[in-house]
Order: sequence, then structure tokens, then C-alpha cells
Amino acid sequence: MLIGLDVGTSSMKALLVAPDGAVVASATREYAFETPRAGWAQTDPRIWRRAAIEVLRELAGHPRAAGVQAIGLTGQMHGLCLVGDDGEPLAPAIMWNDQRSAPQCERLERSIGTAELIARTGNRLLPGFTAPKWAWVMEHEPSIARAARHVLLPKDDVRFALTGTAATDMSDASGMLLLDCANRRWSESMCRDLKLPMDRLGTLHESHEVCAPLGASAAAATGLPAGLPIVAGAGDQAAQALGTGIIDDGQVSCTIGTSGVVFAAGDRWRASPDGNLHAFCHAMPGRWHLMGVMLSAGGSLQWARRTLTPDLAEAALSAGVDAYPLMIELAAAAPAGCDGLIFLPYLTGERSPHADPHARGAFLGLTPAHTRAHLIRAVLEGITMGLVDGLDAMRAIGLTPRSIRLSGGGARSAWWRQLLTDAFAVRTSTVQVTDGGAYGAALLAGIGTGCWQDAAHATRHLREQDECTPTGEPVAIERFRTAYRSVRPWFHEANR
Repeated sequence: MLIGLDVGTSSMKALLVAPDGAVVASATREYAFETPRAGWAQTDPRIWRRAAIEVLRELAGHPRAAGVQAIGLTGQMHGLCLVGDDGEPLAPAIMWNDQRSAPQCERLERSIGTAELIARTGNRLLPGFTAPKWAWVMEHEPSIARAARHVLLPKDDVRFALTGTAATDMSDASGMLLLDCANRRWSESMCRDLKLPMDRLGTLHESHEVCAPLGASAAAATGLPAGLPIVAGAGDQAAQALGTGIIDDGQVSCTIGTSGVVFAAGDRWRASPDGNLHAFCHAMPGRWHLMGVMLSAGGSLQWARRTLTPDLAEAALSAGVDAYPLMIELAAAAPAGCDGLIFLPYLTGERSPHADPHARGAFLGLTPAHTRAHLIRAVLEGITMGLVDGLDAMRAIGLTPRSIRLSGGGARSAWWRQLLTDAFAVRTSTVQVTDGGAYGAALLAGIGTGCWQDAAHATRHLREQDECTPTGEPVAIERFRTAYRSVRPWFHEANR
């Protein structure tokens, strides 16, 4: 038996997975993050540490948990967790969707140069990444920076709490902007320019490698055996891709969670020339991936549920059902194109392909004829158009997907799957596994401890389902892009 542990944005999830790939049990703990100022997003890492102990303890009580042979970790990428000499967090973790470091990004890009940054790391500096967060702490909280013994990502802070070992993996480290992704090693030049001692970063591993044993205190707290191997794991998107079978060159997936991701696996290093796509290491040795990321995919729908449909949310809660299917049913009553209404889904800025922390959400084209159904459909169409932007950036550098595998909350709706399929203009499908990130982490644990030979062996049981083919329905992608270009100067002036 294997355990996959996922340190998510809004919940901690653990899966118990059998050698045949079946999910035997799961455990979840929800939590919230703080937004003390506009553009900020942070969490006390102790919340993640406690939630990890709780879900592991719950799984340890399962009858088949006696056969657990390893734990794999995954989680939200890019967050900055600073740990002191006593092993305790020094400050709230600055999360992936935090935008406070935009000024540091601009200064670092000017001083280092965009072309040099892409040459060193394969990527541009964006506020969501870890390196500019460290620059922000150095500038605004220098005493905390000086006291930091370990600079960790969220899943790696949880690993540190479980094992006392500071370590990370290639895929998650890619999103720090401190890794030479092409050569899979820390970038000495980036650490030098960021004034970040490399010994603060911990050891670097391939995702399947065992890097630490479960410590005695964590074993006592969870009920799992001390010394249980813990593999390095992977960033959430690489783990999600593995968990849904996106491992070979040219395979493409689209995941809709809080963020939205278009992901293309590759067997060679390739960076986007202008850095508008993320170029990271995959969760397997000798594999990389390109990724288009929008910050507020499911996040825009969460906002719409809270703001536009509180009555539906309340009715769903009373009935013990999910509110999102009710929202999608309402949206389906509005016509395609929403009678000219457009929603820009940039509630917390945008990463790719625009690299614009100043972008904001907006409805454009409202008239008295528009109803709530139009508004909800416009949100769904806007999220979809943002994902098409990422896919088209891949097409622009020569990637031509023959099909796309969908996952995440958005993939549960047949109506939204068809909308995505028409917008992408290629065949789509899903697989039978719904918790791809935690599942991918469990597969890595099994690969690292000999349950499976490699990624292909670990994913051989995955089956395609829910196949959709394009209907030829026209999609107003150019109107969407024109809308963003038109209001972009206003966003920037308003933020100044």
C-alpha cells in the first residue's frame, strides 16, 4: 500500500492506494488562507502541518494501512516557507497566488535581463514564484530573512515537520526560479543575485527518490511506523500529470482547480522563447514539461458562487449537494457568446501567457437584457478562453496536440467538457482517477520503493472515459483577447 499526500491551496488530502492502482481510502481536511491586504495570500504553515498529521492518522486507522510501504508528497507550488533553527515557521507562508512581489520582479528583470533569466532557468520572474518572494522578505522583513535556516516549499515544509529533513524535488524546485531546469541543478547565479545562501535550499532529488524516513514524533502522532520511507514527490501539476497518465512526449492535459493549467509533457528540454509559458522539470528523470497557467480558473467560479449565486449555494448546502452543477445548469440556459457579454477572469492578476500581475477581473458589454444566467455563463466562457490562451501559446511554438486529457473540478461537468472541447478544437477525455495530484504522489512512492518499475508501469491501469469531440461551434477567442488588450492600460494605470 502507498500513501499520497497533497498540500492543496484549500485542503489537505491523503489517499491510500493499492498495488493494482485502486484508491482504497481517502482523508481530507479543509482550511482557508488569509488575504490581509489586496493582492496578498498567506497561510501559517502550522495549519498545513496539523492537517497532514490528521489525514495521515485517519488513513493509519484503515484495516489495510498495515501494508503501507512509503509516502509520496505533492502540493501547491511556489510558496515561500521560512523555518528557523528551532524547526518552527518564522512567518506566514507567502503563497503561489500572492502578488506583493511585483515590484521586486520588475527590478530583478531589469537588473538581470529577461533573456538572461530565460537562459538560466527557462522562465521569467513572476510574482507567484518563490525567488521574488524571497527578495520581498529581504527588503521588507530582513530580520526574518537573516533568521531563516531553511527556505522551503509548502509540501517540503510538511516533509520537514514529518522527518526533520530539508529536501525538495526537481519539478517543484523548477517553480522557485532558483533551478537550472535544463541541467536539473540549483542555479548558482540566481542564488547569488538573490543573496540566498544555497545551503538554505535543502537537498535536491528526482521525484521518485527516497529522501527521508518518517520521524519518531510524527510516527507517534500519526500511528504510522517510524522509519517509513518518504519520497521526494512533485509539484502539484507534475504529480497531477503523472496521476492522469501525461508522461510521454507531446501528451497534453488541462486541469481546472483554483488555478487553470494546460500541461504538455516532453522528453527534451525546451523553453518558450519569450517566457510566456513555464518550462519546468517533469516528475520523471529525463522529462520536462511546458505549462500555461491562469491564476483564477476555479477561483473565478468560486467568486461567482459566493457573489452572484449565494441563494444557490445556500440551497445546495441545505440539500447536501454541490452548488456548482446548479450554477452550470443556470449558465446553460444562456446562449453561447452571452449576447456579447465578456468576463475577464483575472481576479488576482495573470501569469501566462500575459505575465501581468496588474490585470483584474471585469465584465464587459453589460446591458439591461443580461440576466444572471448570462453572467455565470460569461464566467465559464472567460475561464475557458484563458485556457485557450495557454494552449495557443503552445501551438505557436510548434506543439500540436491530437487530444487533451481533462481533470480537476471542471472536468466533472459534461456541459463544461463540451465547451472546453469546442474551444480547444481537439478531442478531449478524462480518466477514472479524480484526485490526480495525491494519486500521482502515491505512484511516485510506489516507483521509488519498487512497487512499480517506472511511470509507464505505474499508470498502465488508467482508462480513458468521457470522450468529447468538437462540434464546430464558433468560439469568440479574438473578442476575448481584444477585450483584454483594450483594458490592460487602464488596469496598469489604476494599480499605479
